[in-house]
This record gives sequence, structure tokens and C-alpha cells, in this order.
Amino acid sequence: MLEFVLERGNYWAIIGLMMIGLYTLFAATNLIKKLVGLSIFQTSIILFYISLSRIDGGTAPILYGKDAKGHGGGHDEAAGAHGAASEAAHGASDAAHGAADAAYGAADAAHGAASHGLEHVYSNPLPHVLMLTAIVVGVATLAVGLAIVVRIREAYGTIESDEIRETDLEVARAEYAVDQADEANPV
Repeated sequence: MLEFVLERGNYWAIIGLMMIGLYTLFAATNLIKKLVGLSIFQTSIILFYISLSRIDGGTAPILYGKDAKGHGGGHDEAAGAHGAASEAAHGASDAAHGAADAAYGAADAAHGAASHGLEHVYSNPLPHVLMLTAIVVGVATLAVGLAIVVRIREAYGTIESDEIRETDLEVARAEYAVDQADEANPV
């Protein structure tokens, strides 16, 4: 049991980060602290997906050695031997194979060496690319959140959510009192 826990230390660290971010997001009254909690939570999710996509013994998805020679590694000789029409036909065939390979997804990547006769095991780059996109979206979201906090600070004079809520309640009560006075004394 101890070995099971220790082998998955990265997941325990991710869960810890996730809980810290979630707690900060819900417990903080300061809007900047809420954004920090949201960023910590998002970072833990990205780390989780990166950890899941790891394959034992997997290398970068660049064919080398016997794999490159058996799967189109000799591009110089092939380009000299084939005409333009032959290359177009191979391109269409490769596109059809690419669509079929995409359907197999991560399971195919994990079994890639055995099912395709490859010498090496290659990692699937798709989760990493998706997480790079998530990082960019997260930075943009954080920038928008900070801009909104600046605007709230200009409007309310504070970034504490309790004080903002109290100010909104006072304004709503004042508007309600004015509406009641107008209804009681029609002009």
C-alpha cells in the first residue's frame, strides 16, 4: 500500500495544489486572492493532464533508428523515384490513414510499438499541445480578470468582496426607498 502511494506522489501533489487553489478561491474575500486561487487550481489541472499523458519509456514522437527507415525515413530516395502524381496519391492515402489513426487515440499511442512493429515507444504529443493552449487561455483569462478588478476598484474604491456587497446593498436600499417615496407621493 505504501508503495502504491509513493509511486503516485505527483498525483498527491496535484490534489494538494487543487485543494489549495479551490480553498483560496472560495475562502478569500479579496478579488486578487480569488484570481490567484483560480490560477493555482488551473495549474493543478494542467499538471494532472500532463501526468496522465506520460508513457513509461516513451520518447518524443520523432521517428529514429529502424523506425524511421521502415516508415518513410528514406525521403531523399523516395522523392527521386516517385513522380508528382504518385506523391499526391500517397498524400491522400496518408490523410486517410491519419484520420483512422486519430480515431484510435491514446490507446493506439500506448500500444504503438507492438501494433505497428515500431522499435521504440513514442509519447502522444496531443495532450501537451492541448495544455499549451490551456495555458494561453488561462493567461488571457487572468488578464481579463485583473482588468475587471481594476475597474471594480475604480468604481467601488475597494477590492474586498464583502465591502462591495455592502455598498451594493446600500445602493439598492436607497433606490428602493426613493421608489417607495415616489409611489406614496405622486406628482
